[in-house]
Amino acid sequence: MKLVYIYDIKAKDKRIFNRVKRMFYYNLNKLYLKNSSWKTKSVLVVEPEYEELIDDFFKDFKSNLEVYKIRAKLIEELF
Repeated sequence: MKLVYIYDIKAKDKRIFNRVKRMFYYNLNKLYLKNSSWKTKSVLVVEPEYEELIDDFFKDFKSNLEVYKIRAKLIEELF
């Protein structure tokens, strides 16, 4: 099983958006995640052992993020 997080950064104006985005990705890159996890612009896929770590990370940005969590049994690459 994998955990899929889908997120979107929300902000009142462009200046706040850029500040939140910069802090978000800086802190995300500081997290210790194994190579088995992967991320794209708005999706993060991790092993279940990282659930608490990632949930806590997203809670730090809860006023500026919209986040959904999916528990997936199978993820298949099409191309």
